[in-house]
Amino acid sequence: MLHIDIDPVALTTGSFSIRWYGVMVVTAIAFLTIWSVHFAKKAGYSSDFVFGAALWAIPFGIIGAKVVHVVDSLGYYVARPSEMLNPGGLAIFGAILGGILGLYICCRMKRVPFAPLADVMAPGIILAQAIGRIGCTINGCCYGKPSSLPWAVAWTHLNTYAPLSLPVHPTQIYELLWDLLVFAILWWLLRGHLKQPGLLFAAYLALYSLGSFLIRFLRGDVSNFAGIFNEGQIISLVVFVVATGFLVTRMHRVSEQM
Repeated sequence: MLHIDIDPVALTTGSFSIRWYGVMVVTAIAFLTIWSVHFAKKAGYSSDFVFGAALWAIPFGIIGAKVVHVVDSLGYYVARPSEMLNPGGLAIFGAILGGILGLYICCRMKRVPFAPLADVMAPGIILAQAIGRIGCTINGCCYGKPSSLPWAVAWTHLNTYAPLSLPVHPTQIYELLWDLLVFAILWWLLRGHLKQPGLLFAAYLALYSLGSFLIRFLRGDVSNFAGIFNEGQIISLVVFVVATGFLVTRMHRVSEQM
């Protein structure tokens, strides 16, 4: 069993503190912006446009992440409405869907194609998510159900969000490893083969949502939303079906045209 005794609080000044989770989220956003600028230029997008698009995608992603988290923990926030303004508590699928919406709106306003930009960003998005999972691992949030497996993890620092000293599934690490696997598939196997605009991005959504759906069965910090499924699994399932349907339909059309 692995013990994690890292202080999740990176910096404290008076009553104000910054957690490593927030540091890693900012790092992930910065990484994705740099990735997007570099690879989008090769696809014909200007750096100015990509930076402008980031100003749409980032706030939409943060708002989406907060909204989905609040809905997922509605009972808690109904009893503590002021906590909705707390910058902590973000849901990854809300960030993804909100960011996509912000990016799409920007592309529509500027009258530039959305799908090719989404394709070049897809591998960078999943790597940014892996960076964010490092923050989750230190923070103790998104923890798993109790486990007696040899690789179970127990957080021992008092500032952790995980149950103190309880061995649980390291679901943050499961997701981090899945993110890296998805990146490898997108970068080494599918990039260059899915040439129709939007297909690589759809493959990213399908692969990530599949892993998220399965890993969430082991999460210990969520409650059932519909039957045996939690809210994140419902979103994962919807995203998987839509993305996979888009992939199959578009690839079938391409095969018919050949």
